[in-house]
Amino acid sequence: MFRYKKGLLFALVMLGFSACKIKPEIPQNKPLLVASNTFTNYSDSTQKDIPSIGTFFADTTLSALIDTALQNNFDLQVAIQRVEVARAGIRFSRGLGIPEVSAGVSAGGRKFGNYTIDGVGNYDTQFSTNINDKQSIPQPFIPDYLLGLQSSWEIDVWGKLKSQKKAALARFLSSEFGKNLVQTQLVAEIADAYFELLILDNELDFLEENIKLQQFSLDIVRVMKQAGEANQLGVELLKAQLLSSAAMKVEVNQQIIQNESRINFLMGRYPQPIRRPKFAWEKVIPPTLSAGIPSGLLTNRPDIRQAELELQARNADLFTAKAAFYPSFNINANLGLQSFKALLLLNPASAAYGLAGSLMAPIANRRALAADLMASRAEQKTAYIDYQKSVVNAFTEVYNYLYLIKTNADIYKLKSEEVNTLKNSIGISTDLFRSGRATYLEVITAQKNALQSQIELINVKKKQYNAVVGLYRALGGGWK
Repeated sequence: MFRYKKGLLFALVMLGFSACKIKPEIPQNKPLLVASNTFTNYSDSTQKDIPSIGTFFADTTLSALIDTALQNNFDLQVAIQRVEVARAGIRFSRGLGIPEVSAGVSAGGRKFGNYTIDGVGNYDTQFSTNINDKQSIPQPFIPDYLLGLQSSWEIDVWGKLKSQKKAALARFLSSEFGKNLVQTQLVAEIADAYFELLILDNELDFLEENIKLQQFSLDIVRVMKQAGEANQLGVELLKAQLLSSAAMKVEVNQQIIQNESRINFLMGRYPQPIRRPKFAWEKVIPPTLSAGIPSGLLTNRPDIRQAELELQARNADLFTAKAAFYPSFNINANLGLQSFKALLLLNPASAAYGLAGSLMAPIANRRALAADLMASRAEQKTAYIDYQKSVVNAFTEVYNYLYLIKTNADIYKLKSEEVNTLKNSIGISTDLFRSGRATYLEVITAQKNALQSQIELINVKKKQYNAVVGLYRALGGGWK
């Protein structure tokens, strides 16, 4: 009857404990932020999927550079190893809540003092008529041989171990999306640098054409000076303009080397020339991309997915920190063979076993648990803020790139008209100068303005491409 009451009391205590539930501090089934339906008044909401790398970048040379970078990039390789670290955490967490079993063999011995309970008791035992020769205790040093199994099992009453598994899984998935984020940024960086190379090639051609034109004008002025129709000032000014263009050419060559080195570094190799086709800048057409709808960012942007999973991990950590204040229920067991004589160790009579259960709860010194709970709560709130920040930042980036694409298109149209006008002014000023109806200053001004406008136009072209690539990255492209 007494045992029945004890069992009933224990069951009621465990039932009372299980009735206590740890509630999360942030609702899990509610959206954290509500985004608007569209990015801008003119954004396209028909696109659902982000194009793959091969589809979006039709240039085979660029695709080959990206493929090499995805294999050899240092940052991406580090991100992959972080995934492996998180995978190890998953493997470790799978063992939580499962009984631990270990096997062991041990040999030792001890000698008790003659004036101790054990020493006197062992001595008296030798004279007992209830023991045989096998049970005789060696004196004075008593060996101890053990061969057996030990097991320990913590029963997950509050879900603490389950929350640790959830945290490990969330961190593993978060590391996967962290790798995807590195890949997205890598693809965008290579595309930007590659397109800038194509633009710099064309800018170099512009400078060479203008250098030839300026050299021709300088030769004319020198001839006219000899004929007494011009002076040394005109020669010096035209020469200075020619030197300025030559210096710009050197600078552009340096920028080409820097961009090639940048691409090579992203590809994980030493500096070397980048073989690439040569396109006329008018034929370098940026790919087109629709923005889709803002809700698509939640599934396509790796940084948002990463922040969301990190928040889930922090929620699980907070749950674990709260559960640490509750009692833990452990069961320990052992089974094996134990003897103080080696020859008797495998004797069936040497069998030994034990079973014990414990219910332990922190009572007196809980400052460490309170500090851990405080830190977990702050980290969870930080993760919550980081998630909100990621969503707002993603929306802002797409919003800005959409407007940038539109404004660059307007600027490009105006700059094209400006370039055509200034190109015509070069021929007109040269003809007028030859006939004596224009000064060399007007020729210099026309050439300088035309060169500057061409450089500005080609830079607008570069900005157009960079904006489209930026939109591709902002929408979460480049990792699927």
